[in-house]
Amino acid sequence: MACLIETGRTSAIRRPGFTLIELLVVLSIIGTLLAIAVPRYFHALERSKETVLRQDLSVMREAIDKYYGDVGHYPESLVALVDSRYLRAIPIDPLAKTADKWLLVSAEGDNVGVRDVHSGAEGAGMDGTPLGEW
Repeated sequence: MACLIETGRTSAIRRPGFTLIELLVVLSIIGTLLAIAVPRYFHALERSKETVLRQDLSVMREAIDKYYGDVGHYPESLVALVDSRYLRAIPIDPLAKTADKWLLVSAEGDNVGVRDVHSGAEGAGMDGTPLGEW
């Protein structure tokens, strides 16, 4: 018969899982990636809002010009463009987050009505120009 001899050492039972060091390394990698990605995301989000604003202004200005060309005078308000079906609806300013803050530029001389439209949002765009001048 074979004899079993114990050496006096206890063998550690290794359980499956991660050590604290491994978890800390993974969390630091995730934190580093988030520190790079999150500012880029918010920058892209602001840039997309400005792009939508520029497009909305372009569409409204084109509708004002078409209204003037068809009717012979400028519309009294943006609602007149919607009523005459030059616009489906008054767009919401993506930076002011409302459709009520558009700055309307009145026509001069004999023509009364809305000649131009600007954003009513406060502040400046990413290029530094004030939003009210767009």
